[in-house]
Amino acid sequence: MGGHIEVVRGVLERARDEGRTALTAPEGKLIADAYGIPTPAEGLAECADDAVALADRIGFPVALKIVSPDILHKTDAGGVRTGLGSAAEVRGAFTAIVQNATAYDPAARISGVQVQQMVPEGQEVIVGAVTDPTFGKIVAFGLGGVLVEVLRDVTFRLAPASPEDAASMLDGIRAAAVLRGVRGGAAVDRAALTDVIVRTSQLAADFPELAEVDLNPVFASADGAMAADVRILLREGAPVQRRRHTRDEILTAMRRLMRPRSVAVIGASAERGKIGNSVMRNLLDGGFPGDIHPVHPKAEDILGREAYQSVMDVPGEVDVAVFAIPAPLVPAALEEVGRKGIPNAVLIPSGFAETGEHALQERIVAIGEEYGVRLLGPNIYGYYSTWQDLCATFCTPYDVKGGVALTSQSGGIGMAILGFARTTKTGVSAIVGLGNKADVDEDDLLTYFGEDPHTHCIAMHVEDLKDGRAFVEAARETVRKKPIVVLKAGRTSAGARAAGSHTGALAGDDAVYDDILRQAGVIRAPGLNDMLEYARALPVLPAPKGDNVVIITGAGGSGVLLSDAIVDNGLRLMDIPDDLDAAFRRYIPPFGTAGNPVDITGGEPPSTYEATIRLGMQDPRIHALVLGYWHTIVTPPMVFAKLTARVVEEFRARGIEKPVVVSLAGDTEVEEAAAYLFERGVVAYPYTTEKPVAALGAKYRWARAAGLLA
Repeated sequence: MGGHIEVVRGVLERARDEGRTALTAPEGKLIADAYGIPTPAEGLAECADDAVALADRIGFPVALKIVSPDILHKTDAGGVRTGLGSAAEVRGAFTAIVQNATAYDPAARISGVQVQQMVPEGQEVIVGAVTDPTFGKIVAFGLGGVLVEVLRDVTFRLAPASPEDAASMLDGIRAAAVLRGVRGGAAVDRAALTDVIVRTSQLAADFPELAEVDLNPVFASADGAMAADVRILLREGAPVQRRRHTRDEILTAMRRLMRPRSVAVIGASAERGKIGNSVMRNLLDGGFPGDIHPVHPKAEDILGREAYQSVMDVPGEVDVAVFAIPAPLVPAALEEVGRKGIPNAVLIPSGFAETGEHALQERIVAIGEEYGVRLLGPNIYGYYSTWQDLCATFCTPYDVKGGVALTSQSGGIGMAILGFARTTKTGVSAIVGLGNKADVDEDDLLTYFGEDPHTHCIAMHVEDLKDGRAFVEAARETVRKKPIVVLKAGRTSAGARAAGSHTGALAGDDAVYDDILRQAGVIRAPGLNDMLEYARALPVLPAPKGDNVVIITGAGGSGVLLSDAIVDNGLRLMDIPDDLDAAFRRYIPPFGTAGNPVDITGGEPPSTYEATIRLGMQDPRIHALVLGYWHTIVTPPMVFAKLTARVVEEFRARGIEKPVVVSLAGDTEVEEAAAYLFERGVVAYPYTTEKPVAALGAKYRWARAAGLLA
């Protein structure tokens, strides 16, 4: 893209000097030309004679458009004429356009009229870039013209976008087939269109002061892609820069937070019902092996531990200070924590930004930055680090160790996580409350959990991301090693800032989150229970080695529903080759159905289930099994569960691992059977065909994001 920066910088500086936040169309073309974005030939006419001369030079037909820094929507002002095929038409259009613009806004500054080559016909698309409050510069692509307003069929990626990112955008819209050619129409030039996306995204990334770049429409055809209109807006004021920590700084602080040797409780209390008492009891009763130091201005002893009037009096190094004091008292105590050199403060108290006390929260953030103290919270329930026997919270204790790390911004969601984990016997490595996220947030914890040997899956309830780019960077690094599941609360399009077809109106919060999280390799859960079930199932399922999924079912109805779920979750039912079809037929009755699903029918004995499951496990062409069990007295639920677990374990011992998920339909006994299977590495659910396949789909999405599948 060469020496283009100076050209663009000059255009932007002139606009700023004139107090403008919108560029004119000729300025937009200068910038597009500098970045190699194809635009029609054009020129600026100050009178009708100039317009005719330009049209002769460019070649008829032409389009005329008003050029005014005060008129952004030219069509609304009657400032556009297209398909002008003669000098007379150009002369008349020039006069009409200027008159219309003057009537539309008598005070508008009119620089002239743009004479533009008519763009060859093609598929109208939109390419644009906008500054998202969470992710910064993002690039958008979708169908253009009226369709973009009606269908809002748009996809997003971080800017700058790679050619691979841009190519995926062409396939990421619902109407992708239109670009490939329908009903005999020619396919668009994908390389040309991809190049426009890449160049537009690079322009946005190179210049933070650009609020919006809008190419609409871009006409894409078999012969190339050309932007018929370029609209560029400048942002007002400098972008806010969030403080960033290096990876080493994050890991140093988070290791001491999650694996502390010494904890001080500021506001510790001997009085039941106090938060400071609950925190102390949980630390003591949970068996935390490190030092526990209660801090209280008057007490000498709390729950058998020597108390200190100030954290400054605590002997030795302290890794974590847990705050259980009212919000107004936090700044002074945090100053002492900083002077003591404690690297982490866990701020349980509420009464900060969530109640409108923004200045108080800004004050503690400033203190933390001054002394290098990382702040977890405020407004949280605390946190659990089970492998350290650490329960630093005023909520119920939890000590079932496992491989799932869970975080939440909400205390209520945090307790739902706790209850689910206990009920399902899901062992966790950590449960962390984030609350207001004044400092420590998801990307800090992702960085730590990514290298934590006890954590095999990370699940996060997210209401917002303070720094979407930092999250994506941490997620991309982590997802190569272990899956990340995110429940993003708030699905409204509150981020849409304006009406109409320009790019800024398309960047609704949820649409952007959805695309960018997918780009980062994160598995997005549609609901709370889905997040928890994915987190529970993903560590249990082995990674698939291919796309061939086979359904073996004892009930035809379940087979149909399981097939639907396969499609819904982006999975592929294997086309069964003749030899494998014949092999399955040897085990099922004549009235059963081979193919895929393999329907063994409901009246079959355990031996039929076992034989077909064995065949599915041993054939290397089958990469994953979905089992549909139907409760009968011939093959009771626990008989089925035990034989399935035994067969899977037998093949696992031989080094053959495949994801196996089970849907169990029947009476209440299937609940016990499902639990038995889950505990033995087979993801199983009673009364549902959707959940097991959704879990399998999540595993496949992670495997692709981690580069384990093409």
